[in-house]
Amino acid sequence: MENNTNENKMGTMPVNRLLLSMAIPIMVSMIVQAFYNVVDSIYVAKLSENALTAVSMAFPVQNFMIAMGSGIGVGTNAVLSRCLGERKQEAADKTAMQGILLNGISFLIFLLFGIFGAGIFMKSQTNIAEIYEGGTEYIRICSVLSIGIFAQLTFERLLQSTGRTLYTMFTQTTGAVINIILDPILIFGLLGAPKLGVAGAAYATVTGQCVAGFMALVLNLKKNPDINFRLSNIIPDFGVIKRILEIGIPSVLMISIGSIMTYAMNKILIVFTPTAVAVFGVYFKLQSFVFMPIFGLNNGMVPILAYNYGARRTDRIHKTIKLSVIYAVGIMLAGLIIFEVIPDKLLLLFNASDDMLSIGVHALRVVCLSYIFAGFCIITSSVCQAFGHGVYSLYIAVVRQIVVLVPSAFVLARLGGLSSVWWSFPVAETAAVLMSIFFLKRSLGKLQLGGPEKQAV
Repeated sequence: MENNTNENKMGTMPVNRLLLSMAIPIMVSMIVQAFYNVVDSIYVAKLSENALTAVSMAFPVQNFMIAMGSGIGVGTNAVLSRCLGERKQEAADKTAMQGILLNGISFLIFLLFGIFGAGIFMKSQTNIAEIYEGGTEYIRICSVLSIGIFAQLTFERLLQSTGRTLYTMFTQTTGAVINIILDPILIFGLLGAPKLGVAGAAYATVTGQCVAGFMALVLNLKKNPDINFRLSNIIPDFGVIKRILEIGIPSVLMISIGSIMTYAMNKILIVFTPTAVAVFGVYFKLQSFVFMPIFGLNNGMVPILAYNYGARRTDRIHKTIKLSVIYAVGIMLAGLIIFEVIPDKLLLLFNASDDMLSIGVHALRVVCLSYIFAGFCIITSSVCQAFGHGVYSLYIAVVRQIVVLVPSAFVLARLGGLSSVWWSFPVAETAAVLMSIFFLKRSLGKLQLGGPEKQAV
């Protein structure tokens, strides 16, 4: 190990300890986020099954906002960490401000969508009045006030890019706790507050996001000396923006594909019954407990890979990837066991009717079979992004969710009915793992770092 006390810990700390120190705070905060997403739907389900369906149909828009903020964050994160690894401070500072600019533009886009497009989006999915009205109101509030989620995603990613993931645990946990507290108050009109129903869930969500975003901003200004925030650097620099987007756009598209898939699946499922859409929405809330920790692991892994790519340390890169895959696969297998053993108890958290149970128990047990391969696929996608091969991740996501999953769901719905639709998930993940293996080998083969390699600790 090189004795350089001025070097960032991502180049000196033992790899396993570094990965865990980076990832665990993010994983904890993401589990808390998953918890508040579930609590959100549990309270909404107490209003009615149609209210739950409305929020489920609004999910693609929320997911698209996360895609924009997270994708730009991934691009900013990777470029900034690489600059720090190469000792290019001015380039790192400019990258941070350009990332802030891009997410500010993203907020303006969703502000306009919330005003003009929310109703059109819901109308394209359903004519049931209660579902349409609830979904439109929910989308409009979350979109018009999306400055919170974009600020949160932007400034938390900047903390992560410099290894300060413990602070993001505080910001995300605080936002989640505020959301959880406000949910019953605003939905049901407790403590003198107005009874807002589905809109109350939306207001609780955006309030938590705004508080978390403000906290993350303050922590960057006060506790992140690796980045100098100068307003002069926010003037568009198209060279830096290009480098961010080269990595970020595939990530945006990759996550956005999930919105397209969800929208298409909702259209397929609602032909059978709105209850099937509610089941699908509940599944997405529940599966976040399994996937969110792995996304947290990813967020801890990517800066390590990018930094050591810039610092020319291949051994640390390979060890980080190996450990990340092991941890991800273990988490997914634990999730698979839970979904197979107690699907009925999970559904009853959402006030499930007998009809919802009859559909949902089978659905959860089948869909979770895809978890056998999913952990490896998620890590592989992030490895490709960290090395600037985000297009590989995009290919995997397109094949999994658009080329295979949606068409197979459509065909299975016609051939075997509702109970067969859920098998499209294991089928799609099987195709994804084959592509993931191919692209991981290709990405590692392209690592031509040059210069003397330094040993991993």
